Amino acid sequence: MSADDGTADDGIGDDGTEAGGTPAAGGQDPRAPDPTRAPDPTRAPDPTRAPDPTRAPDPTRAPAPDAAPEPDAAPTPDAASAPDAVPAPDTPLPSAPATGLAALSLPFRVVGALALAAVLVLTGLHLSFLFLHVAPANTVSTRQAKAVNAWIYPEFEQNWKLFAPNPIQQNTTVQARATGLHADGTSFLTGWYDLSARDGAALHGEPLPSHTRQNVLRRAWDLYASSHDDDGRPVGTRGELSAAYLTRLATQRLERAGAGGPGAELTRIRVRARFTPVPPPPWSGEKLAGRPAYRTLDWAEAHR
Repeated sequence: MSADDGTADDGIGDDGTEAGGTPAAGGQDPRAPDPTRAPDPTRAPDPTRAPDPTRAPDPTRAPAPDAAPEPDAAPTPDAASAPDAVPAPDTPLPSAPATGLAALSLPFRVVGALALAAVLVLTGLHLSFLFLHVAPANTVSTRQAKAVNAWIYPEFEQNWKLFAPNPIQQNTTVQARATGLHADGTSFLTGWYDLSARDGAALHGEPLPSHTRQNVLRRAWDLYASSHDDDGRPVGTRGELSAAYLTRLATQRLERAGAGGPGAELTRIRVRARFTPVPPPPWSGEKLAGRPAYRTLDWAEAHR
């Protein structure tokens, strides 16, 4: 007991703690705020005191006026980020413009459909004849041989000797000469025109040379040679057709070359082939024939 105030010294300090800084034995720390006590509105908060993270906020306490967020201006929609406008369900969508045959009027549409149908029919007919020509002999190809040959020869003839074991070892050139009448009525006889050489010269420098022009003369001669014997007599049904085809080609080429001069008329044509062996490589040991060989046909009426 203290002698000054007449009270017993129980070891509890003025701040409610026992000696040594421990809370008094009574349960709660006297320094903790009283939950039943209303906060003093005139008392400013201690800026140095950290908030208690375990303390729940008071739902009845209104926030300070300076803590209220300032009203922001209403956000304006960004045109770039705004979604595309969706048309109303009852708004009809614009139709795509018509293309192709649908863009044409009815008469032109009918003409276009008929032209397309004709092309398809001709293509199917050509492929059918071509198949019967190259296929092994059968009942249909034998029965329709005349129609197939008339369609195929000579323009669409097929040659399946691409992988022949004995390739061609000579150059074949087709030459021709003609007789006829000048514009004044006098007759003439031309020299030999090398038609193959003229075709080759016309192809020099061409970026996309014509395959037909390269091979038409050679194929015409091959067709004639395979359908005639050594004496020039036709063999089979293609003999006369191949001879007429070769003569017509020679006539057209000579007229194009101006044989006989301006205004000349060609009456008779003679064709020959010149065979020149291809020189063998040095390591083969083969011997080369000395001179070119010729095969000259009889005179024939000019065909145009």
